[in-house]
Amino acid sequence: MKPLYLPLAAAALLGTGPATAAPRTETAVLAGGCFWGMETVFEHVKGVTDVVSGYAGGTSGDANYERVSSERTGHAEAVKITYDPAQISYARLLQVYFTVAHDPTQVNRQGPDSGTSYRSAIFPQSPAQDQMARTFIARLDASHAYKRPIATRIEHGGFYAAEAYHQGFARKNPFYPYILVNDRPKVAALKARYPQLYKG
Repeated sequence: MKPLYLPLAAAALLGTGPATAAPRTETAVLAGGCFWGMETVFEHVKGVTDVVSGYAGGTSGDANYERVSSERTGHAEAVKITYDPAQISYARLLQVYFTVAHDPTQVNRQGPDSGTSYRSAIFPQSPAQDQMARTFIARLDASHAYKRPIATRIEHGGFYAAEAYHQGFARKNPFYPYILVNDRPKVAALKARYPQLYKG
């Protein structure tokens, strides 16, 4: 994996500055392995006002950790990101997602976790997000920005918040071994690569 810089074709989607729309919030739902790591990365992104860990997609009408981790419900561990598009664009969130939040070339796994619930997937919340995500993936693949093809899937389905003990887990348990090994390096990478996006 070489998540260094996006090719110019993909970077062109990002625009030259923050969006100019009137203040409002929008949401993005992204899956990329254990939601603890995804949550802690996006909590440190300027313009993001809230991040909720949960479960997306799947075939059942609700979800909980025990059922999802059985790998029989079809859900993915995911995060629902609320953000201010006047401060950060959806394309910029995708840039963080693809380059520091997870490895988009891994199939049904991230780090030590394996199974379909740990897949890389984007759940667009609007037709515009759907089109942008598909274009982003196509341009990344065409540019060979990574040694392997992008495994990220575009999916649709509901989002269900995870149990309370999962929310803000890395923030509440900064010295938990899993967090130290797997998630703290992602936040460090965010700060190093995108200092203009990082908030402490």
